[in-house]
Amino acid sequence: MGTGTGEPAGGRAAAVLEKGRCSGRGSREGKPPAAEEWCSGLLETAPDAMVIVDGTGTIRLVNAQTEALFGYGREELLGRPVELLVPHRFRAHHVRHRDGYAAHRQVRPMGADLELHGLRKDGTEFPAEISLSPLETADGPLVSAAVRDVSERRAAEAHISELASLVESSQDAILAETLDGYLTYWNAAAERMYGYSAEEVIGRHVSLLAPAGLRGEVDTLVKRLRHGESVHSEAVRITKDGRLLDVDVSLWPTRDTRGRVVGACAIARDITDRKRAEAELTELYEQQRHIALTLQHSLMGTPPALPGLVTASRYRPATQGAGVGGDWFDLIPLGAGRIGVLIGDVMGRGLEAAAVMGQLRSAAHALAKTGMQPRRLMQALDSVVADLAVPDQLVTCCYLVIAPDVGTVTVCSAGHLPTLLTGPDEGTHVLPVPVNAPLGVGGVLYEQACTKVPPGAALVLYTDGLVETPSTDIETRITELTGVLDGFFTGGTDLEAAADHVLGRLLPAPDSHRDDVTLLLARLPTAPLAALTTTLPAVPASVREGRAFLGRVLAAWGCTAVADDALLLLSEILTNAVRHAEGPLTLRLCRTVAGLTVEVGDRSTHLPEPRQAAGDEESGRGLFLVRALAESWGVRPTDEGKTTWFTLPL
Repeated sequence: MGTGTGEPAGGRAAAVLEKGRCSGRGSREGKPPAAEEWCSGLLETAPDAMVIVDGTGTIRLVNAQTEALFGYGREELLGRPVELLVPHRFRAHHVRHRDGYAAHRQVRPMGADLELHGLRKDGTEFPAEISLSPLETADGPLVSAAVRDVSERRAAEAHISELASLVESSQDAILAETLDGYLTYWNAAAERMYGYSAEEVIGRHVSLLAPAGLRGEVDTLVKRLRHGESVHSEAVRITKDGRLLDVDVSLWPTRDTRGRVVGACAIARDITDRKRAEAELTELYEQQRHIALTLQHSLMGTPPALPGLVTASRYRPATQGAGVGGDWFDLIPLGAGRIGVLIGDVMGRGLEAAAVMGQLRSAAHALAKTGMQPRRLMQALDSVVADLAVPDQLVTCCYLVIAPDVGTVTVCSAGHLPTLLTGPDEGTHVLPVPVNAPLGVGGVLYEQACTKVPPGAALVLYTDGLVETPSTDIETRITELTGVLDGFFTGGTDLEAAADHVLGRLLPAPDSHRDDVTLLLARLPTAPLAALTTTLPAVPASVREGRAFLGRVLAAWGCTAVADDALLLLSEILTNAVRHAEGPLTLRLCRTVAGLTVEVGDRSTHLPEPRQAAGDEESGRGLFLVRALAESWGVRPTDEGKTTWFTLPL
């Protein structure tokens, strides 16, 4: 057991022993004198292990704390050398230290730092704090050693030292302050960040670090800390040389053993570079968003105003994330009173989605103008998406063809949300459409459906941004949309007001939607004033029979002003059908307020094309006549073959 000096841990008991002049005889000599019994009793009350040795280093008295600390029984210690309690590596020095203390009443390290350790019976060592006191007895001088195990204290000191090292080596500024805001601690990182040394700031108020206009904010933070509140915030601070810093700071109150707030600590990190980078990224994001939005509007264009079709549309770019996406819609005049309606959504957002959208919209518009059926258009668009070679690119799309003359809507949907049909009499319901995979999957056979619809009903088309939310099932939201439409639509409902009503109900916070929102309302045209159909065989006589049918109908309708042109053009189309197609032939006449439409259907899939006839040819000029005299004309494929049509104004 090493020896040392200092305030005696067992000083009170040692002083009493010295005053009582205890005998140094151990219990092996028989019954101890009364004085020794009295001294032994005092030893037992000492809080530390007490070991009393004589001038030769022999143990004369120990207390119960000694037995507990070292693991020996009392009878194993009395009369034994005190070196028994000293680690082997210190025993040679211990004798010199003990002799030196006996001679000079102090310990001399003899050129080496003295380590204080004790050795237990089981061979384990422990760091010790030892206080020595001389005792004068009738049998000669004794030395009282009060021994205390300081393992826990040393561990705590090491931990504190480690924490202090961490605090000093931290890359974040760490400071402490009083309840009044006066600085009491300042680490090296704080000095580097703010430019003040610890000597310059200790004892000064923390508002020193705030710009003049923000010192009231610092006072508010100090008050919050005083009430035991922890705070995390971003703030502006000023350095010694006047530079402004953006700082991320965490503050928390410090408490005493009774839980009372006695001060505060703060960890501050300079985030100036991060804030600058965030500002630059925000600016770049806004630039990209503006470019994408401009590109999207340019690519989407303005749908044309179509006679007889009343529409209202709304587009809202996303207000969160990458912004503009790939939503689009289009209205396509197909001739003969028919109208194509397209709506689509490219997955993803930003410039890439907008660019893909533009390509698909252009392709879909061109394909629709050929008059092809919706399912064939979807099949073609699926190939277009595959050719774009955009990895994992999926597109939802819905194409509808409105035919007012027969009161039908033909629809093909490629994974798009259900189209709704609403009107004052029928209410709002989902238009029956076969379920098809989105575009881009490949290998899909698309199906379409043709549904009878009443004149004046409205179609409601939309993208998922209108009905998709993280917390609500999409089917529930579509039901909610249906209810909103049911409660608003009447026969004379203004579509613009209806569009605003839908957005107001489904998107009450217009700046919080995460995806593009597209909404299109289209009221179906009214039925034609009159329509008649007849069937003819594919024989030459059918040309004369068809002309006669057209003449009678025009006379009955009072449309004789266009009779000559109508009869001439019908002759050319019927002649082509008889010569080049298969029967039976279908002749359909339709009259609207604006004009007359004449259609001839046959069973051939071959589409006629105008050609330049040679001067000596007797045929080949029929379609040129149609193109020259008709207001519009065209050919559209059908399931049975094709239909050739032309219109004349009335």
